[in-house]
Amino acid sequence: MTELVLITREGCCLCEGLEEKLAALALPFSRLDVDADPQLLARFDLEVPVLLLREAGQERQLPRVSPRLPAAQLRAWLEGQGVA
Repeated sequence: MTELVLITREGCCLCEGLEEKLAALALPFSRLDVDADPQLLARFDLEVPVLLLREAGQERQLPRVSPRLPAAQLRAWLEGQGVA
């Protein structure tokens, strides 16, 4: 099963915008706060928002997506990345 994970930060407008778009697309995803986990903070501190794709014990960081990408194009982009 494929899981989409959003690495985010409270108060980050780019994170909030991407989260809103994902929710509007009704795509299932989990949300992790980068500041709540020292390992995530060390790995992604200045890179949030980050999208990860987890499948069969493997994890892949998706390329950075433009915050200006409209929701319909975001859906197509995610499909191209292997997100159903």
